[in-house]
Amino acid sequence: MEKLIFTIEEDTADLRIDKLISSQTEGISRTAIQRLIDGGFVLVSGKKVKSSYKTCEGDEVEVILPDAEKPDIKPENIPLDIIYEDNDIIIVNKPKDMVVHPAAGHYSGTLVNALLYRCGDSLSGINGIMRPGIVHRIDKDTTGALVVCKNDTAHQSLSEQLKVHSITRKYEAICNGIFKEATGRVEAPIGRDPKDRKKMAINYKSGKEAITNYTVLENLNNKYSHIECRLETGRTHQIRVHMASLHHPLLGDEVYGFKDKNFDLQGQCLHAKTIGFIHPTTKQYVEFEAPLPDYFTALLKKLSV
Repeated sequence: MEKLIFTIEEDTADLRIDKLISSQTEGISRTAIQRLIDGGFVLVSGKKVKSSYKTCEGDEVEVILPDAEKPDIKPENIPLDIIYEDNDIIIVNKPKDMVVHPAAGHYSGTLVNALLYRCGDSLSGINGIMRPGIVHRIDKDTTGALVVCKNDTAHQSLSEQLKVHSITRKYEAICNGIFKEATGRVEAPIGRDPKDRKKMAINYKSGKEAITNYTVLENLNNKYSHIECRLETGRTHQIRVHMASLHHPLLGDEVYGFKDKNFDLQGQCLHAKTIGFIHPTTKQYVEFEAPLPDYFTALLKKLSV
């Protein structure tokens, strides 16, 4: 059983308790939140409340998450592109159309299924049976470098580095439109979109700090831009949301941009190219690169004409 506890501050006061919990959590649907409230699993200052309860500054909210029945995640013989591997970590070059860890609707064919086949029990257990070894993730249709931990010591080390934003993470993307400046920095908090809970958005009220630095690598046919993004934070859909906020949505991103009929793309054109961190055992800085996938290089060639 897990508990989430937070205190209502001035900027989150006078909100319905169900909406507040939805804004403060990820991966919990509004329906599930309603069931938690109805079941007495949500307490405000120690007392049960209804969904219509409006929060007050100073309220202490406690959300009790009962242990869910977990499906049996099975190892699957799925080929992996391994960039590097030792006794502590594996760097995987994740392909398009692969979900990182099992979730509703995706209990097979994930990176975790493939890792279980390759590594057996030699994965960190901090994130439980659903996410063994997984420290961070990238979207299903984003390709590129992902670090996986083989033991809890390595996992704790990488998690701490993520927490203090010291890990190097560089992405390459193709965006719609031409940037006015060759370099830029986006500092805009990201949280759930209040109008669509399935999406993320710039959310100054309840979002978390999000910082993306970008550099234009190439102007493509005066219609598109090949860019590099360096993340200082790692919020869900961060690059996609930040670039869309600049009116330069990623090519192929139908969630935050639009469908371009000129291209037959499977999701956003985004690649996690570089990841660097302090190795958990050697304590030396290491850096790894995942080459651009074929579809990405083909697009660059086509758009450069």
